[in-house]
Formats: sequence, C-alpha cells, structure tokens
Amino acid sequence: CAEHGLDFVPGVELSTEYEERGIHLLGYWVDSQHPALVAECQRLRAERDRRADAMVANLARLGVDISIDDVRAQAAGAPVGRPHLAAVMVGKGLVADEDEAFDQYLADGGPAYEPKRALAPVDGVALIRAAGGTAVLAHPGLGSMDTPLSTVLLDQLRDAGLKGVEADHCGHEPAVRDYWRAAARRRGMSVTGSSDFHGARKESKIGDATTSVSIVEELRRRAATAGDGIG
Repeated sequence: CAEHGLDFVPGVELSTEYEERGIHLLGYWVDSQHPALVAECQRLRAERDRRADAMVANLARLGVDISIDDVRAQAAGAPVGRPHLAAVMVGKGLVADEDEAFDQYLADGGPAYEPKRALAPVDGVALIRAAGGTAVLAHPGLGSMDTPLSTVLLDQLRDAGLKGVEADHCGHEPAVRDYWRAAARRRGMSVTGSSDFHGARKESKIGDATTSVSIVEELRRRAATAGDGIG
C-alpha cells in the first residue's frame, strides 16, 4: 500500500446473532493478533464447517443431493458459507440460480437452513473494542424493511460502544440509506459506506459505495482509544 500511496485499514467482519437474525459487525483498525479475536475467528470458521455439513444433510433429506467435498472445493480454501452451497446447486442444475437456492432452501428459516452459534451483537462490539478497533454495524438494511432491525438493539449497541452504521451500502435502496443515515445521526454515530466486494460472485465492484475521508479519520481517532478500560 505504501508503495502506491494507499492507506491500509486492518479489519474484520464478525457474524453475530440476535433473535435468530444474523447481525454483521465491522471492526476497523483491530489488532489481528489479539488472542480473544483470533480465538473467535477460529471458532467461527469451525462453526461454518459444522453448519455446512448440517445443511448438506438437510438438503439430502429434501431430495437435493450435493456433497460436502464439492462445497469445499467451491470455497477454494475460504471459510465455507451458504453461497458456496448455492453455487454447487446451480452447477449441478438443481436450481436455476443462487437466488432460487436461497429462496427455496437456504434462506434464514428455510427448510435446509441450519442456525449458527454466534456471539450476541453487544459481545461482538466489546470484542472489537478489546482488540483496539472501532465497531460499525454492517449493511443493516439488507433484510426486509418490513422487519427493520430493532431500534432497541441499535441503542444497546451504541451503549456498548458501536461508533458507526454502514448506511451507504451498495445493496441499500435510496430510501433504506436515508432510514439508516437518520438512525445513525440521531444516535451520534458515523455514517459509512461500502461496496462490500467479496469477489466476482457479487455484482458490486470496488468503489461502488465509499466512506468519506473525514469519516475515516473520525473512526481512526475513535479506534485509538477503543481499548481504554476494556479487558
């Protein structure tokens, strides 16, 4: 990065769970060698393997036969997730596309879904802070706006030390962005943006949504004191 005049922000995306809903937290400027953070990342990876095995078995009971070996090959060494199962299903002609795989089988609460064993969101925020990072709520509007994230939870996360909300996510419609910008600002939190690029599987491209330099610097300052008083 230094050779090309780029800033580098070490970060992590943590999966947490609240009332059977997955909540993702972004930790910026974390210490990647922090023992508790390393342990949780290792546990989450093992949990992904357990869930993948369980969902392959669930699919088999529904008459949809794929192998865990094919799923792991699809992941190519990355942590295994539902998109890899969906891709294998598409490749075998079992569904038309990944959206159908999720809609019919893999979505939260779907017939092949396997619940995850994850931290509570407030504990995830505490972990990010303990590792010296600044915690931001990731893409809160990707679920249905008919069941928006509880404002009670958002207040709890703010009180636990959450510093920002990723309102300007590339997957948010304009009305959703406005909703979460307002929710963040009412609570004195920063508004961030992201293209959430995870490779060619997603339509988004790096730079489709961004965070202003002033907000980056604001979050950097907050990270400098994130671990104060945290065990």
